[in-house]
Amino acid sequence: MTNMISRRLIAGLALATLSLSFAPAQADTLDNIKKAGKVRIAIDTAIPPFGMTDDKLQPTGSDVDTAQLLAKDLGVTLEIVTTTGPTRIPMLQTDKADLVVSTLSITPDRAKVIDFSIPYADHPSVVASLSTVPLKEMSDLAGKKVAVVRGTTQDTDLTQQAKGAQLVRYEDDATMALAFASGQVDILATARSLLPAISKKNPTRTAEWRITMQTFYLAIGMRKDEPKLKEWVNGWVKSNLQNGQLGAIYKKYHGVDIPVEQLLKAGN
Repeated sequence: MTNMISRRLIAGLALATLSLSFAPAQADTLDNIKKAGKVRIAIDTAIPPFGMTDDKLQPTGSDVDTAQLLAKDLGVTLEIVTTTGPTRIPMLQTDKADLVVSTLSITPDRAKVIDFSIPYADHPSVVASLSTVPLKEMSDLAGKKVAVVRGTTQDTDLTQQAKGAQLVRYEDDATMALAFASGQVDILATARSLLPAISKKNPTRTAEWRITMQTFYLAIGMRKDEPKLKEWVNGWVKSNLQNGQLGAIYKKYHGVDIPVEQLLKAGN
């Protein structure tokens, strides 16, 4: 009886070993990108100066230039997958994009579902308003309407820190900017870098920076468990921070320098 059990156990182990030996290797996104000759990068083209369209309706902006440089250094063509704030992570999860370069801030909640590269830029998050609206701290938002883009870090922070505020959620920055310009709202929460473009839509309604919520680090997003892709992207970000190319792109569109040493330190 014992010999029969042993023979069955040995046979079972042999079958399991044989099955494992013929199991297909897990596909690696980096290899797939190189094989396809293109990289699909999700970018929101409605959040100037990170992403926008020029007078010829071609994508431009600091995130667009960053994605173009990445594709060039990878030796493949760039396919821009247009996205919005709420759809950036789902596009990764549903394999509609290989990477996200779209003002994607590193947060603990997002890190549970996707992986991030080391940061390539910083991104202060602010509350802005008309000069006639008195604001000094988050508690001043109680009872006031505040515009925000759904699913962004500003949405999360306001929900947690401005309990009495009446949040008016929009699907993208362009729609929110039009709401401010047209007088539907007098207060908005967004990235500091977007304030000039928002104010430009209606010069009589300038969005003035009033409260700094927090400063985020922007990173390139990718699906989890892609070690080869993550290693390559991290190396690329580090190299282009050190050689000044990422800083030059950011300054071209934003007019300020990025804190290179601080970004490199944050990535360690």
